[in-house]
Amino acid sequence: MTQKRVLITGAAGFLGSHLCDRFIKEGYHVIGMDNLITGDLRNIEHLFALKDFEFYHHDVSKFVFVPGHLDYILHFASPASPIDYLKIPIQTLKVGSLGTHNLLGLAKAKNARILVASTSEVYGDPLVHPQSEDYWGNVNPVGPRGVYDEAKRFQEAITMAYHTYHGLETRIVRIFNTYGPRMRLNDGRVLPAFIGQALRGEDLTAFGDGSQTRSFCYVDDLIEGIYRLLMSDCSSPVNIGNPDEITINEFAQEIIQLTGTTQKVVYKPLPTDDPKQRQPDISKATALLGWTPKVNRQEGLKLTFDYFKSLSKDRLYEAPHGRDFPLKS
Repeated sequence: MTQKRVLITGAAGFLGSHLCDRFIKEGYHVIGMDNLITGDLRNIEHLFALKDFEFYHHDVSKFVFVPGHLDYILHFASPASPIDYLKIPIQTLKVGSLGTHNLLGLAKAKNARILVASTSEVYGDPLVHPQSEDYWGNVNPVGPRGVYDEAKRFQEAITMAYHTYHGLETRIVRIFNTYGPRMRLNDGRVLPAFIGQALRGEDLTAFGDGSQTRSFCYVDDLIEGIYRLLMSDCSSPVNIGNPDEITINEFAQEIIQLTGTTQKVVYKPLPTDDPKQRQPDISKATALLGWTPKVNRQEGLKLTFDYFKSLSKDRLYEAPHGRDFPLKS
Protein backbone atom coordinates (compact mmCIF):
# COMPACT_ATOMS: atom_id res chain seq x y z
CA MET A 1 0.00 0.00 0.00
CA THR A 2 1.30 3.45 -0.94
CA GLN A 3 2.41 5.49 2.06
CA LYS A 4 0.24 8.54 2.66
CA ARG A 5 1.90 11.93 2.29
CA VAL A 6 1.01 15.19 4.02
CA LEU A 7 2.26 18.74 3.44
CA ILE A 8 2.35 20.93 6.56
CA THR A 9 3.02 24.64 6.07
CA GLY A 10 4.36 26.66 8.97
CA ALA A 11 6.10 23.43 9.94
CA ALA A 12 8.81 25.08 12.04
CA GLY A 13 6.30 27.00 14.11
CA PHE A 14 4.73 26.12 17.44
CA LEU A 15 1.68 24.26 16.14
CA GLY A 16 3.18 23.16 12.83
CA SER A 17 6.04 21.34 14.55
CA HIS A 18 3.64 19.46 16.82
CA LEU A 19 1.58 18.49 13.77
CA CYS A 20 4.73 17.15 12.10
CA ASP A 21 5.34 14.97 15.16
CA ARG A 22 1.76 13.69 15.14
CA PHE A 23 1.74 12.70 11.47
CA ILE A 24 5.16 11.04 11.73
CA LYS A 25 3.75 9.05 14.64
CA GLU A 26 0.73 8.08 12.51
CA GLY A 27 3.05 6.67 9.82
CA TYR A 28 2.82 9.42 7.19
CA HIS A 29 5.55 10.82 5.00
CA VAL A 30 5.65 14.43 6.18
CA ILE A 31 6.73 17.36 4.01
CA GLY A 32 7.33 20.43 6.13
CA MET A 33 7.39 23.91 4.58
CA ASP A 34 8.31 27.21 6.25
CA ASN A 35 9.95 30.50 5.27
CA LEU A 36 11.33 30.81 8.84
CA ILE A 37 10.24 34.42 9.33
CA THR A 38 8.66 33.40 12.63
CA GLY A 39 9.38 29.66 12.61
CA ASP A 40 12.40 28.10 14.26
CA LEU A 41 14.29 25.08 12.88
CA ARG A 42 15.07 24.03 16.46
CA ASN A 43 11.42 22.94 16.70
CA ILE A 44 11.86 20.27 14.02
CA GLU A 45 15.58 19.47 14.08
CA HIS A 46 14.81 16.16 15.76
CA LEU A 47 12.98 15.10 12.58
CA PHE A 48 15.71 15.81 10.04
CA ALA A 49 17.33 12.38 10.32
CA LEU A 50 14.06 10.55 9.62
CA LYS A 51 13.48 9.09 6.16
CA ASP A 52 9.79 10.02 6.39
CA PHE A 53 10.44 13.74 6.86
CA GLU A 54 11.62 16.36 4.39
CA PHE A 55 11.76 20.13 4.64
CA TYR A 56 11.24 22.90 2.09
CA HIS A 57 12.44 26.41 2.97
CA HIS A 58 9.79 28.31 1.03
CA ASP A 59 7.29 31.18 1.27
CA VAL A 60 3.83 29.89 0.38
CA SER A 61 2.81 33.38 -0.77
CA LYS A 62 4.82 32.45 -3.88
CA PHE A 63 4.03 29.56 -6.21
CA VAL A 64 4.12 26.23 -4.36
CA PHE A 65 5.36 23.05 -6.04
CA VAL A 66 5.67 19.68 -4.35
CA PRO A 67 6.57 16.61 -6.42
CA GLY A 68 4.64 13.39 -6.05
CA HIS A 69 1.19 12.69 -4.69
CA LEU A 70 -0.31 14.38 -1.66
CA ASP A 71 -3.16 13.04 0.44
CA TYR A 72 -3.50 15.99 2.82
CA ILE A 73 -2.38 19.60 3.17
CA LEU A 74 -2.45 21.46 6.49
CA HIS A 75 -2.00 25.21 6.07
CA PHE A 76 -0.54 26.64 9.28
CA ALA A 77 1.79 29.23 7.78
CA SER A 78 1.07 32.65 9.28
CA PRO A 79 2.35 35.01 11.94
CA ALA A 80 0.12 34.40 14.94
CA SER A 81 1.16 36.84 17.64
CA PRO A 82 0.51 40.59 17.71
CA ILE A 83 4.19 41.42 18.01
CA ASP A 84 4.68 39.67 14.65
CA TYR A 85 1.69 40.65 12.58
CA LEU A 86 1.82 44.28 13.69
CA LYS A 87 5.42 44.46 12.44
CA ILE A 88 4.85 42.56 9.18
CA PRO A 89 1.25 43.43 8.28
CA ILE A 90 1.59 42.99 4.53
CA GLN A 91 3.24 39.57 4.77
CA THR A 92 0.48 38.55 7.18
CA LEU A 93 -2.20 39.53 4.68
CA LYS A 94 -0.33 37.84 1.84
CA VAL A 95 0.07 34.48 3.56
CA GLY A 96 -3.65 34.47 4.40
CA SER A 97 -4.70 35.40 0.88
CA LEU A 98 -2.07 34.55 -1.76
CA GLY A 99 -0.67 31.71 0.34
CA THR A 100 -4.07 30.15 0.89
CA HIS A 101 -4.94 30.55 -2.80
CA ASN A 102 -1.70 28.80 -3.80
CA LEU A 103 -2.30 25.90 -1.44
CA LEU A 104 -5.93 25.50 -2.45
CA GLY A 105 -4.73 25.32 -6.06
CA LEU A 106 -2.15 22.71 -5.08
CA ALA A 107 -4.81 20.69 -3.24
CA LYS A 108 -7.02 20.82 -6.34
CA ALA A 109 -4.16 19.72 -8.61
CA LYS A 110 -3.19 16.87 -6.27
CA ASN A 111 -6.78 15.88 -5.40
CA ALA A 112 -5.79 16.31 -1.75
CA ARG A 113 -7.89 17.24 1.27
CA ILE A 114 -6.83 20.56 2.80
CA LEU A 115 -7.29 21.87 6.34
CA VAL A 116 -6.68 25.58 6.95
CA ALA A 117 -5.86 27.05 10.32
CA SER A 118 -8.23 29.88 11.15
CA THR A 119 -8.52 31.49 14.55
CA SER A 120 -10.86 32.81 17.19
CA GLU A 121 -9.73 36.26 16.00
CA VAL A 122 -12.34 35.99 13.23
CA TYR A 123 -14.79 36.82 16.04
CA GLY A 124 -12.89 40.05 16.82
CA ASP A 125 -13.90 41.71 20.08
CA PRO A 126 -17.02 39.57 20.45
CA LEU A 127 -20.47 40.81 21.40
CA VAL A 128 -21.63 37.21 21.87
CA HIS A 129 -20.28 35.02 24.66
CA PRO A 130 -19.20 32.26 24.48
CA GLN A 131 -18.38 32.26 20.78
CA SER A 132 -20.02 29.64 18.58
CA GLU A 133 -19.36 28.99 14.91
CA ASP A 134 -22.56 30.68 13.77
CA TYR A 135 -21.45 34.04 15.24
CA TRP A 136 -20.14 36.32 12.47
CA GLY A 137 -17.91 38.44 14.68
CA ASN A 138 -17.17 42.06 15.52
CA VAL A 139 -13.99 42.98 13.63
CA ASN A 140 -12.49 46.38 12.82
CA PRO A 141 -11.08 45.83 9.29
CA VAL A 142 -8.90 48.97 9.35
CA GLY A 143 -7.63 48.72 12.93
CA PRO A 144 -4.11 47.46 13.70
CA ARG A 145 -5.35 43.92 14.33
CA GLY A 146 -7.36 43.91 11.10
CA VAL A 147 -4.40 42.64 9.08
CA TYR A 148 -4.56 39.35 10.98
CA ASP A 149 -8.31 39.15 11.58
CA GLU A 150 -9.25 39.90 7.98
CA ALA A 151 -6.52 37.66 6.56
CA LYS A 152 -8.12 34.78 8.44
CA ARG A 153 -11.66 35.77 7.46
CA PHE A 154 -10.63 35.91 3.79
CA GLN A 155 -8.86 32.59 4.22
CA GLU A 156 -12.10 31.01 5.39
CA ALA A 157 -14.07 32.60 2.55
CA ILE A 158 -11.78 31.43 -0.26
CA THR A 159 -11.51 27.97 1.28
CA MET A 160 -15.28 27.64 1.35
CA ALA A 161 -15.46 28.97 -2.23
CA TYR A 162 -13.10 26.23 -3.40
CA HIS A 163 -15.25 23.71 -1.58
CA THR A 164 -18.54 24.87 -3.09
CA TYR A 165 -17.30 25.80 -6.59
CA HIS A 166 -14.65 23.14 -7.22
CA GLY A 167 -15.91 20.43 -4.88
CA LEU A 168 -12.56 20.42 -3.06
CA GLU A 169 -12.42 18.56 0.24
CA THR A 170 -11.74 21.32 2.77
CA ARG A 171 -11.69 21.65 6.55
CA ILE A 172 -11.52 24.86 8.63
CA VAL A 173 -10.37 24.89 12.26
CA ARG A 174 -10.90 27.98 14.42
CA ILE A 175 -8.11 27.82 16.99
CA PHE A 176 -8.51 29.46 20.40
CA ASN A 177 -5.61 30.35 22.73
CA THR A 178 -3.21 27.43 22.81
CA TYR A 179 -0.04 26.89 24.84
CA GLY A 180 2.68 24.35 25.45
CA PRO A 181 6.32 23.51 24.67
CA ARG A 182 7.95 25.27 21.67
CA MET A 183 6.10 28.53 22.12
CA ARG A 184 8.42 31.53 21.80
CA LEU A 185 8.91 33.18 25.16
CA ASN A 186 8.86 36.76 23.92
CA ASP A 187 6.27 36.69 21.15
CA GLY A 188 3.81 39.00 22.93
CA ARG A 189 1.18 36.44 23.88
CA VAL A 190 0.11 36.47 27.49
CA LEU A 191 1.17 33.00 28.65
CA PRO A 192 4.77 32.94 27.38
CA ALA A 193 5.11 36.63 28.25
CA PHE A 194 4.16 36.00 31.89
CA ILE A 195 6.41 32.92 32.23
CA GLY A 196 9.32 34.64 30.52
CA GLN A 197 9.00 37.67 32.78
CA ALA A 198 8.84 35.45 35.86
CA LEU A 199 11.96 33.51 34.81
CA ARG A 200 13.86 36.75 34.18
CA GLY A 201 12.77 38.26 37.50
CA GLU A 202 10.71 41.00 35.83
CA ASP A 203 7.30 42.31 36.79
CA LEU A 204 4.40 40.64 34.96
CA THR A 205 2.81 43.00 32.45
CA ALA A 206 -0.98 42.96 32.11
CA PHE A 207 -2.91 45.21 29.76
CA GLY A 208 -6.03 47.14 30.66
CA ASP A 209 -7.29 46.38 34.16
CA GLY A 210 -6.75 42.63 33.78
CA SER A 211 -10.46 41.83 33.80
CA GLN A 212 -10.46 40.58 30.21
CA THR A 213 -10.74 36.81 29.83
CA ARG A 214 -8.98 34.09 27.87
CA SER A 215 -9.44 30.33 27.59
CA PHE A 216 -6.23 28.31 27.29
CA CYS A 217 -5.97 24.92 25.55
CA TYR A 218 -2.94 22.65 25.93
CA VAL A 219 -1.24 21.87 22.63
CA ASP A 220 -1.72 18.08 22.77
CA ASP A 221 -5.48 18.54 23.06
CA LEU A 222 -5.52 20.96 20.15
CA ILE A 223 -3.50 18.64 17.89
CA GLU A 224 -5.92 15.81 18.66
CA GLY A 225 -8.87 18.00 17.74
CA ILE A 226 -7.23 19.10 14.48
CA TYR A 227 -6.43 15.50 13.54
CA ARG A 228 -10.01 14.41 14.19
CA LEU A 229 -11.37 17.32 12.15
CA LEU A 230 -9.11 16.51 9.20
CA MET A 231 -10.38 12.93 9.20
CA SER A 232 -14.03 13.97 9.58
CA ASP A 233 -16.64 14.86 6.96
CA CYS A 234 -17.20 18.38 8.32
CA SER A 235 -16.45 21.15 5.82
CA SER A 236 -17.79 24.07 7.89
CA PRO A 237 -15.65 25.85 10.53
CA VAL A 238 -15.15 24.12 13.89
CA ASN A 239 -13.96 25.73 17.13
CA ILE A 240 -11.13 23.87 18.86
CA GLY A 241 -10.17 25.23 22.26
CA ASN A 242 -10.63 24.78 25.99
CA PRO A 243 -13.75 26.52 27.37
CA ASP A 244 -12.22 26.89 30.85
CA GLU A 245 -12.31 30.72 30.99
CA ILE A 246 -10.11 32.81 33.30
CA THR A 247 -9.38 36.52 33.75
CA ILE A 248 -5.88 37.83 33.04
CA ASN A 249 -5.60 38.89 36.70
CA GLU A 250 -6.44 35.38 37.88
CA PHE A 251 -4.07 33.91 35.35
CA ALA A 252 -1.22 36.18 36.49
CA GLN A 253 -1.69 34.89 40.04
CA GLU A 254 -1.54 31.29 38.78
CA ILE A 255 1.76 32.04 37.03
CA ILE A 256 3.16 33.72 40.17
CA GLN A 257 2.24 30.66 42.23
CA LEU A 258 3.60 28.24 39.61
CA THR A 259 6.92 29.99 39.13
CA GLY A 260 7.49 31.15 42.69
CA THR A 261 8.34 34.65 41.49
CA THR A 262 8.16 37.54 43.94
CA GLN A 263 7.51 40.06 41.19
CA LYS A 264 4.29 42.05 41.06
CA VAL A 265 1.78 42.63 38.25
CA VAL A 266 2.01 45.99 36.49
CA TYR A 267 -0.60 47.40 34.15
CA LYS A 268 -0.33 49.09 30.76
CA PRO A 269 -3.03 50.54 28.47
CA LEU A 270 -5.17 48.02 26.60
CA PRO A 271 -4.15 47.76 22.93
CA THR A 272 -6.62 48.90 20.28
CA ASP A 273 -9.38 46.34 19.55
CA ASP A 274 -7.97 43.84 22.03
CA PRO A 275 -10.75 41.31 22.78
CA LYS A 276 -12.37 41.75 26.19
CA GLN A 277 -13.53 38.16 26.40
CA ARG A 278 -12.69 34.89 24.72
CA GLN A 279 -14.32 31.52 25.33
CA PRO A 280 -15.08 28.83 22.75
CA ASP A 281 -18.37 27.05 22.45
CA ILE A 282 -17.09 23.55 21.60
CA SER A 283 -20.44 21.78 21.39
CA LYS A 284 -19.97 21.28 17.63
CA ALA A 285 -16.54 19.67 18.07
CA THR A 286 -17.89 17.45 20.82
CA ALA A 287 -20.91 16.34 18.80
CA LEU A 288 -19.20 15.83 15.42
CA LEU A 289 -15.68 14.78 16.45
CA GLY A 290 -16.21 13.30 19.90
CA TRP A 291 -13.55 15.76 21.07
CA THR A 292 -13.14 17.51 24.40
CA PRO A 293 -9.91 18.77 25.98
CA LYS A 294 -8.31 16.37 28.48
CA VAL A 295 -5.41 18.34 29.98
CA ASN A 296 -6.40 20.75 32.75
CA ARG A 297 -4.64 24.08 33.05
CA GLN A 298 -2.68 23.18 36.20
CA GLU A 299 -1.17 20.12 34.52
CA GLY A 300 -0.55 21.88 31.21
CA LEU A 301 1.08 24.90 32.82
CA LYS A 302 3.50 22.69 34.75
CA LEU A 303 4.54 20.90 31.55
CA THR A 304 4.99 24.23 29.78
CA PHE A 305 6.93 25.80 32.64
CA ASP A 306 9.23 22.78 32.84
CA TYR A 307 9.96 23.21 29.12
CA PHE A 308 10.78 26.90 29.48
CA LYS A 309 12.97 26.22 32.52
CA SER A 310 15.00 23.76 30.43
CA LEU A 311 15.94 26.41 27.86
CA SER A 312 19.38 27.96 27.89
CA LYS A 313 19.65 31.32 29.60
CA ASP A 314 20.31 33.17 26.35
CA ARG A 315 16.95 32.01 24.99
CA LEU A 316 15.20 33.71 27.90
CA TYR A 317 16.42 37.00 26.48
CA GLU A 318 16.09 36.09 22.81
CA ALA A 319 14.44 38.62 20.52
CA PRO A 320 10.75 38.01 19.70
CA HIS A 321 11.75 36.69 16.28
CA GLY A 322 14.83 35.02 14.91
CA ARG A 323 15.69 37.74 12.37
CA ASP A 324 14.87 41.30 11.52
CA PHE A 325 11.67 41.48 9.52
CA PRO A 326 11.70 43.31 6.19
CA LEU A 327 9.72 46.50 6.57
CA LYS A 328 8.00 46.26 3.20
CA SER A 329 6.77 43.58 0.85
